[in-house]
Amino acid sequence: MSSDAAPSAAATRRLRGAWRTCGHIVSAISRAARDVALPTLCVACREPVAGEGVCAACWNRLGFIAPPYCPRLGIPFVYDPGPDTLSMQAIASPPAYRRARAAVRYDEVAKTLVHALKYQDRTDLAPTMGRWMARAGRELLQEADMLVPVPLHWRRAWGRRYNQAGALARAIAQSSRVAVARDVLCRVRQTQQQIGLSRGERARNVQGAFAVPAGRSADVQGRRIVLVDDVLTSGATVDACARVLLRARASQVDVLVFARVVDT
Repeated sequence: MSSDAAPSAAATRRLRGAWRTCGHIVSAISRAARDVALPTLCVACREPVAGEGVCAACWNRLGFIAPPYCPRLGIPFVYDPGPDTLSMQAIASPPAYRRARAAVRYDEVAKTLVHALKYQDRTDLAPTMGRWMARAGRELLQEADMLVPVPLHWRRAWGRRYNQAGALARAIAQSSRVAVARDVLCRVRQTQQQIGLSRGERARNVQGAFAVPAGRSADVQGRRIVLVDDVLTSGATVDACARVLLRARASQVDVLVFARVVDT
């Protein structure tokens, strides 16, 4: 068997569930101890803040995305070009997914939030980020049958203890009442980090990395799916996921992320 071969689906689900539970317990204990010892600080600037993890000054620096934007890719327009006008990116290289929406631009504050959620066990940020995403993707969620988080490879999930896309999907589910479908999409090949790769290298890096597990195609067939991830850069990862789901006969796939890179 290849060193990259994944364990059985049932074993993987049990492993993920156990690590998810352990991760939540450890994070909760850490947060409780931190809250007793120290005031809550803004995740971006470290100033004291009550509640949501972002102070008023950093809130004002967040680049929330609102119309007008490309109806296909969700890229904000500088001016309103009129209804149904596509961006040049959507015309030149249309993705496999139908539409993409993002809550904010991937600026310095958004990057700090994403990195805190992803690498610093700040799962307490997911509910707020998820609510912003649910607002940004309202039109997608109104049509959706299920939310599917972009999966981690089991080795990376083992090290990180939780999937940030899964945490965001659960928060979106609470706001939208669209259910999260776990394990209908898996990462069957461990890929290198996309950071620093060109657009073409990103696409090649994730080629063949995702699959619908045996026996789960019926859960996907005919369903309208919203893929959930933290950041959209080139779109290579979500495009690869969308292609796999569409080959499994999903009726449509949309994408909802917290932040997207916007060329300026």
